[in-house]
Amino acid sequence: MDNEKIPEYQLFIHPLDLSDLRKDIWCDDPLPAKLTINNKKKCEIDIAYRGSHIRDLRKKSYFISFNHPNRSFKEMHINAEYKDPSLLRNKLSLDFFNEIGCLSPNSQLINLKLNGRNEGVYLQLESVDEHFLKNRKLPLGPIFYAVDGDANFSLISDINKNVKKSLNAGYELKYGTEQDKLQLQQMIIEINTIQRADFESEIVKYINVNQYLRWLAGVIFTQNFDGFVHNYALYQNSETKLFEVIPWDYDATWGRDVNGKVMEEDYLRIEGFNTLTARILDVQAFRQQYKNLLQQILNDQFHVDYLKPKIQSMHGLIRPYVQKDPYKKDDIHLFDEEPAYIVDFIEARANFIKKRLYLLE
Repeated sequence: MDNEKIPEYQLFIHPLDLSDLRKDIWCDDPLPAKLTINNKKKCEIDIAYRGSHIRDLRKKSYFISFNHPNRSFKEMHINAEYKDPSLLRNKLSLDFFNEIGCLSPNSQLINLKLNGRNEGVYLQLESVDEHFLKNRKLPLGPIFYAVDGDANFSLISDINKNVKKSLNAGYELKYGTEQDKLQLQQMIIEINTIQRADFESEIVKYINVNQYLRWLAGVIFTQNFDGFVHNYALYQNSETKLFEVIPWDYDATWGRDVNGKVMEEDYLRIEGFNTLTARILDVQAFRQQYKNLLQQILNDQFHVDYLKPKIQSMHGLIRPYVQKDPYKKDDIHLFDEEPAYIVDFIEARANFIKKRLYLLE
């Protein structure tokens, strides 16, 4: 473990551009920069800060786009994971989604330097775009980002509780055409207007229900409270015409909230939230399928024997870098406590879910 290294990303931003970047942290206009990976691959890039509330934090996160993208990606996200004392939760979550059969972005822990100054441990995240689909040999299709609480699959706003002025509210088109928004609108209408007696046979024309239940299970196990109306992308497979959900920003998980505070294992009910979840679980056959899936994941992936080695391995891999991280090194004792904390959460959350499977009968 001591001999293993994580990739080193070196950013160079002209001092005048860096000064402009820092003057207005809310500006999304990209600035030119250079990125070198492991002292080998130098790329011309554009860079901007990313995120909403995290822009106020001392350790910034970045959005990078490549001027000459290769065939596998054109942009990436470099996340500081500043509020997570473990620095592991986002990656642990996204890996977990992938392991239970849900589309999920690839991620990699890295060490970042900016103009020669060590910035510490970051998480490099794959962007969910057309390259995400191409890398998985999936049919190209529209991708929407859920950007706020109105992405709740409802006709009613989750923000102001009024009827939405637009069915596109809460979504940002990442890839596709304006025409694709009509498919999104139609899907939301159907979710809310299909008669109860017809829901089981009709919803499968719009939603990949099997995939949705896997995504739902991932949200429930990792306990991402915001995951039902935020923190996801929607992809419509152009061949099946079905929508699928892809997780995003999963640092507020595994027993801690968005501020890194304790979130008890019983904070999120196993039935979840949002209109689509409620309607799907109202169908006995889907509810039984979901129950069986939860039981399968409890047996196969969500238990201490399976997850503890992964957590310990990631922790050990980045610990030498955390010791030198200018934003985290003084809290190394908190970092060292996190693996045991996460393991305890896994055991407690698993027991909570087991005891409530009867609610799905």
